[in-house]
Amino acid sequence: MILYWSPGTRSARVVWMLEELAVDYERVLVDVRDATAERPPGFVAASPFRKVPALEDGDVKMADSAAICLYLADRYPARELAPDIADPRRGRYLFWMTFVPGALEPAVSERLSGKPTNTFGAGWGDYDRMLLTLENGLDPGPWLLGDQFSAADVMVGGTLLIMDALGLRPDSQRLKSYADRCIARPHCKTAEALEIALRDPHVGTGRRRRGRP
Repeated sequence: MILYWSPGTRSARVVWMLEELAVDYERVLVDVRDATAERPPGFVAASPFRKVPALEDGDVKMADSAAICLYLADRYPARELAPDIADPRRGRYLFWMTFVPGALEPAVSERLSGKPTNTFGAGWGDYDRMLLTLENGLDPGPWLLGDQFSAADVMVGGTLLIMDALGLRPDSQRLKSYADRCIARPHCKTAEALEIALRDPHVGTGRRRRGRP
């Protein structure tokens, strides 16, 4: 399994996901910030927008962090990072898996742009509605699916950690506590350490050898 990644991007979510799954994978650095840099053929085949992250798993080639995390959670069901398709929680899980690209990120981008919000046209309503939805989604907690940590927490929690690093995390004690629970997870800490270490330009490719479930 090959992860095409670049530090300081949405790739961090997939690194965390792969660490939670404890599977073998290889990281291949793609410098998406350099338009003249050569792109690995596998990356070009997996990512039509030439964006990271992208994943190659045998004949499977795909991009987008939410899609990749959905795929990985179902690919390794023994790790229980996704409810079974017959589980009533599956609908809630899918909602939160798509919440980041469908609501959180566009609402934050719109807020930062200073543009007026079209509450009718925007699928998330507006920034405040998005934020309230996220806060209410953590009730009763501690995770988005209650007691079960899932790939949805990787997506949402990982995004909050990125926002925190950029000074963009909302002023919310509930979200702060949730982010603290995420960063306290050993595999999240490992992923964060890898992210920091691999920002060194001399360390572009790495392999994690783990016991497969």
